[in-house]
Amino acid sequence: MSNSRAEQRFLPVLPLLFVGSGCAALIYEIVWFQLVELVIGSSAISLGVLLGTFMGGMCLGSLLLPRFISPREHPLRIYALLELGVGVCGLLVLWGLPVLGDVYASIASPGTFSIVLRAIFCAICLLVPTLLMGATLPAIARWVEATPTGVSWLGYFYGSNIAGAVFGCLVAGFYLLRVYDMSVATYVAVGVNVVVAASGLFLASRSPRPDVAGEATAAPDVPVPGARRVYITIALSGMAALGAEVVWTRLMSLMLGATVYTFSLILAVMLIGLGLGSSAGAYIARIARRPRVALGWCQLLLPVAIGWTAYMIARSLPYWPVNPTLTHSPWIYFQFDLMRCIFALLPATLLWGAAFPLAIAAAASPEQDAGRLVGRVYAANTIGGIVGAVGFSVIAIPVVGTQNSQRLLILLAIVAGLFMLIPELFDRHGKPANEGLPVGLRGLGLGISVVVAALLAVSVRAVPPGLIGYGRFLATYSTLPDFVFTGEGMNSSIAVSEEAGGYRNFHVAGKIEASSEPQDMRLQRMLGHISALVQGDPKSVLVVGFGAGVTAGTFVLYPGIKRIVICELEPLIPKSVGPYFSKENYDILHDPRVQFVYDDARDFIRTTKEKFDIITSDPIHPWVRGAATLYTDEYLTLARQHLNPGGVMTEWVPLYESHADAVKSEIATFMDAFPGGTIWANNEDDHGYDLVALGQPEPSHINVTAIQAKLSEPANAPIVQSLQDVGIGSLLDLFGSYAGNKTDLAPWLANAQINRDRNLRLQYIAGLANNVYENGEIYQQVAALRTFPESLFVASDDWKNALSNYLKLPRAGTP
Repeated sequence: MSNSRAEQRFLPVLPLLFVGSGCAALIYEIVWFQLVELVIGSSAISLGVLLGTFMGGMCLGSLLLPRFISPREHPLRIYALLELGVGVCGLLVLWGLPVLGDVYASIASPGTFSIVLRAIFCAICLLVPTLLMGATLPAIARWVEATPTGVSWLGYFYGSNIAGAVFGCLVAGFYLLRVYDMSVATYVAVGVNVVVAASGLFLASRSPRPDVAGEATAAPDVPVPGARRVYITIALSGMAALGAEVVWTRLMSLMLGATVYTFSLILAVMLIGLGLGSSAGAYIARIARRPRVALGWCQLLLPVAIGWTAYMIARSLPYWPVNPTLTHSPWIYFQFDLMRCIFALLPATLLWGAAFPLAIAAAASPEQDAGRLVGRVYAANTIGGIVGAVGFSVIAIPVVGTQNSQRLLILLAIVAGLFMLIPELFDRHGKPANEGLPVGLRGLGLGISVVVAALLAVSVRAVPPGLIGYGRFLATYSTLPDFVFTGEGMNSSIAVSEEAGGYRNFHVAGKIEASSEPQDMRLQRMLGHISALVQGDPKSVLVVGFGAGVTAGTFVLYPGIKRIVICELEPLIPKSVGPYFSKENYDILHDPRVQFVYDDARDFIRTTKEKFDIITSDPIHPWVRGAATLYTDEYLTLARQHLNPGGVMTEWVPLYESHADAVKSEIATFMDAFPGGTIWANNEDDHGYDLVALGQPEPSHINVTAIQAKLSEPANAPIVQSLQDVGIGSLLDLFGSYAGNKTDLAPWLANAQINRDRNLRLQYIAGLANNVYENGEIYQQVAALRTFPESLFVASDDWKNALSNYLKLPRAGTP
């Protein structure tokens, strides 16, 4: 490296630039993933395509910059221009993605046949900006030589970049997107890019170009002996690291609750570990005489760290005596979540973080172009990360489960360590190396390490069924029901349990999603029957989410319905859960009118040309990350456009595990898309439990006379029986659940926040209240505002008078 005073003086400042760069990059990543998921869906396949594109672009950037940008160019100037380019791309993605999304929707076909198109769409949106991001580290690497000291600085640059990523992850997840929206978050990231670029250009103007760059140009690109082993080792390390992120995020979210905040905390802790580990690895790279040995042992220590995490997740943390309902302050509970994440995840991430600078040191020689060196190591690590992230989410977890996936992580670490260390036992002529301990002792150490790793792999336990079933509330249960089924699918972990009284529960992602208990059965049947009866004569139905199949099953009873389309993200649910509820769902799996679409419902509705008489959804809690996309104004408007004349849209609105702000947002957003919409209550012991929102493209008029005539027909006796089975003995019981309309609720909804695609406000509001139970108070606030819906029902005066008495609401003009 040049001995220029300016160069030495500015060197400690460069990590600060990488802090800003990493901060902006993580804000973009979070925003772009949300934006693109709105278009291509949030299924595991779509997320795999999205993640592969994002990381693939960074990989290409790290490889292409050293090939196409001469080392004679000033590294800081190139770095600054790259940052400006990322900022410009950030604005283009924000402004241009809606247009591209419309183009995608116009040419895509529903279902799995659009996977290639999704990949093309992701590439158009993300390839250029991620390529520029990936090029920043190789660009700035040319400021130093590929010496131990220079490599150490590269490790600090990388660690600083990760430190910035931690801040970006937290500020985006807990503030920018919670308080503002994706546009504001993008503008903040662009502002950071501009500041970083301006700083880089200023420093470039005050310092000469390092002389080493010119020397590197003349030097031939001769591979360092054994460097290929280093690239393979760091690729295996990246594969394990990203695979672990997939597995442990799935398991930790069961324990903490699958909110956006949980995912931000998990990602932040993993980044903290990588950053701290990178800094430690940078220091070791400076002092280590044999960095390849250090890299190898870094991998062989990983089985202990992975085994620790597996033990903590399966056998310790779920049983910590933590009751989420003891405080209504989410910020207090987040402290426990953060502590548990650090306790479980930090050891392994420290080692994976240390591997990167050690790999650079292990592949370096002083005469190399540092930019090309870093680009190759970074690319190898990223390629491994892509394989790990996609392979574990799409293949490993669904096929062998999280238990064996963690064993596979240990195996990858063993292979990576041995692949790096065994050749170091011998010199280039195959004779025992003279450095360090005798080869026999070193071989014995490797053998003991492998045995220990194997024992740790065997000791990995499966995730407890109770964790899949009850998640963050597991420790509050003194006894658990019998679990008759547990499974881990591509998108979620599921279970079916049976209570002592014979009731069955369907659990997904750490919570009960459906059950055969009376209050849940009433809701699930209401969603189906009220939709079909209000529509009058439905022929086609779209059900979003299968659940236990009860909502979809109600439509089996209507002989006029010819087509039932069910959109379900997780393919494991219908075939594995449906048979346990065959009595409640009327054996819908074997009804010839049913078609399953295993995809995101938004993507299906956006790309299908089909219209339906009914669109409804099986319960999906809005605080679950990603679920808020099915409660946005844009989604509801899109659904309304796919209703036939006279069609009906119904949506579940939970009152439990929620607070008033979240419920207001859900109802106000629904009423914005369906101005004539109404809400209907499913109460438990006269207290609020949940609501059903019902809307039609045109003003609703419920023809009670026609419905009564229809239900009196012998062919429709099963419908009457289905309603009676859940305590709805008459139309008064059904329509007596009326809880209000937009006019009634206007004062209560005055300050409600509309959930839109660009802010997904609901998941941030609801995520702060998933441990809150204010359902009784919320329902009382709603019920206090309702008035008798005189114009809603087409019925005789006698029936309306009976309904008035049932609701205890006077009719207009009556005393």
